[in-house]
Amino acid sequence: MTHTESEVELHYGVKIDATFEKNTQPPPETQITPLLSLKGRTAIVTGAGAGIGFGVVEAFAEAGANIALWYNSNPEAIEKAKKVSKTYGITCKAYKVNVTDEKATIDTIDQVVQDLNGRLDIFVANAALYWSHGRLINSSTSDFQEIMNTNLMSTYYAAKAAGKHFQRQKETGTDIFGSKLENFHSGSFIVTSSIASVHQLFPQATTPYCVTKSAVTQLVKGLAVEFVKFARANLVCPGYLEGGMLMRGVDERER
Repeated sequence: MTHTESEVELHYGVKIDATFEKNTQPPPETQITPLLSLKGRTAIVTGAGAGIGFGVVEAFAEAGANIALWYNSNPEAIEKAKKVSKTYGITCKAYKVNVTDEKATIDTIDQVVQDLNGRLDIFVANAALYWSHGRLINSSTSDFQEIMNTNLMSTYYAAKAAGKHFQRQKETGTDIFGSKLENFHSGSFIVTSSIASVHQLFPQATTPYCVTKSAVTQLVKGLAVEFVKFARANLVCPGYLEGGMLMRGVDERER
């Protein structure tokens, strides 16, 4: 059912305009390869020192993007970023960031934009913490707060900060240096959720992890509406990967 603008404002108090926004234009390219190119774009990937995050970094680099590789505790990320730059002929810089710190998140996003062509095109919120404290009744409140901060609050901080860059770029059509933006249609905010967002993992006792992934899933659904005038918001929900965090606590027979 489609509501009128007045109905949206009447029922929900704050008008978002999502139903009425046409923010997509046909791309000028007519071939597949140019459509997939990220040449000249800037991407930030959190939790990118290894695993899924680093895989995303390599894929974006192959497509031509300049990338900020965010890590927290993996010192190998610095050398990995250098190797990606050399291999793909793009700029890939490593940034050590505590994503649970809102100011650090804002400041580092601003620094990345300053360092990488004055623009932000893609933000991938991939950093996450797995639950390793067993059943909920045996856990501490601080353990629960830690996973909420890492998995949910960090995504909230990133969405606010990245969204402001996307909005400014869409409204002004310029980078932070005042130059006209080339090939910017809208921003892209991508979150790594999990199959744990839709069903409880078993046999692991990981209720808090599932809660956080359900929360970020709903957060992104809301962002897809609120960002509609200047950015897209999408989820990726990985399942069980060999060596991935969901396999922790699963013995060989259960695998």
